[in-house]
Amino acid sequence: MRIMKSGNPKHNQFKSEGDLNASPHRAAWSAEQIDPVTRDWLEQDAKYFMHQALSTPCLNVLQGCEGSYIEDLEGRRLLDFHGNNVHQVGFGNPRVMDAIVSQLKKLSFCPRRYTNIPAIQLAKKLSELAPGNLIRVLFAPGGTSAIGMALKLARAATGRFKTVSMWDSFHGASLDAISVGGEAIFRSGIGPLLPGCEHVPPPDASHCLWDCKGTCSLKCADYIEYVLEKEGDVAAVIAETVRCTPFIPPMDYWKKVRAACDRHGALLILDEIPTCLGRTGKMFVCEHYDVVPDILVIGKGLGGGIFPLAALIAREDLNVMGGKALGHYTHEKNPVAAAAALATIEYIEAEKLLGNVVAEGNYALKRMRAMMATHEIIGDVRGLGLLMGMELVKNRRTMERASDQAEKVMYGALRRGLSFKLTMGNIITLTPPLTITRQEMKRAMDVLDECLTEVERVPKKQRNH
Repeated sequence: MRIMKSGNPKHNQFKSEGDLNASPHRAAWSAEQIDPVTRDWLEQDAKYFMHQALSTPCLNVLQGCEGSYIEDLEGRRLLDFHGNNVHQVGFGNPRVMDAIVSQLKKLSFCPRRYTNIPAIQLAKKLSELAPGNLIRVLFAPGGTSAIGMALKLARAATGRFKTVSMWDSFHGASLDAISVGGEAIFRSGIGPLLPGCEHVPPPDASHCLWDCKGTCSLKCADYIEYVLEKEGDVAAVIAETVRCTPFIPPMDYWKKVRAACDRHGALLILDEIPTCLGRTGKMFVCEHYDVVPDILVIGKGLGGGIFPLAALIAREDLNVMGGKALGHYTHEKNPVAAAAALATIEYIEAEKLLGNVVAEGNYALKRMRAMMATHEIIGDVRGLGLLMGMELVKNRRTMERASDQAEKVMYGALRRGLSFKLTMGNIITLTPPLTITRQEMKRAMDVLDECLTEVERVPKKQRNH
């Protein structure tokens, strides 16, 4: 039985959804790749910004971005299969840029107490797109803030305060978000978090706590119902529909959780902040599972890769806080951000990007499965649309993480012009823009193949230490 103790801070201290900004491999890459001018800017960045894991000190300095590419100060262009999941329609999308410039000339800001037409149009569009009876919308300047609103709304609507969420999950970096989140790099050493935040194991097929041996018994979903029954007064279950690692739950998982929430009077909050608006081949990930949450939280790509914008979309009967402040953010109905979001959605629809997501995602998965047959270091490949992951392991039987090798692959890819994120230390996570072309996807797969071959040239005994 393979057990990943997800809630143990020591075990998971360096196993988060982001790759760390301090390692010998990064230092070696930096010494080779960073010129004096860039190094000076990086030193100034490190001097003036607060230092924190996963960001400062930074990797490099960018001077441009366009379409699928980012460009550093030395003029090197990299295919960006990371993008912080904001680049659904590509960087600097002309339609989004034009909408922003046009709106800036008309109405650049909307003070509270007033509303504006772009914000209303965006709320209407989201209520039309969202599944089921999700029709009430509220905007926030970022995903973390929208999660906070969802937690407050669940408390107000149910009269309860407890939550059930998952170890290893990420819902944002604020105190309320890390309380329901499950990554030790955000939670450990901070002090008391919100009370009543229960955590359960995630539906992680790669490290199943119940050792389902390839045939999922959905015991992870049963455990959620067990906790709901034992606690008896849970306001909400909050989770990422599909985690960005990615871990993809079985098709019946969310239906079982939805039914358990209904039986025990808990709301279901689904966090699709990084995965909304087509990344998985559907506008919203929950559509794959034929499940409608009570509250859906989206963000990141909503702002067209330019403006920070998130939204909470809820059922009509949850419109219960008319006499209290739920969000009340200064940029809650920012007209420029709304114009960017409207242009983003219009572009996704007009260019039929969901079809491109399915086609390119299928091509990439086929290529990665072929690589798995030739590279024994690959323990698993998985994906849903253009949310894809390749897990590197020292041994496929034990699935021990090959974190050192994964870092070598990442820095090798950066040298060859491909950027992506490492998650949980050993998972190559690939999230290109939805506009990715076959030629670009083929190039990315070729680079991965080259880097895996390079790492595997090292003798096995040396690789395993």
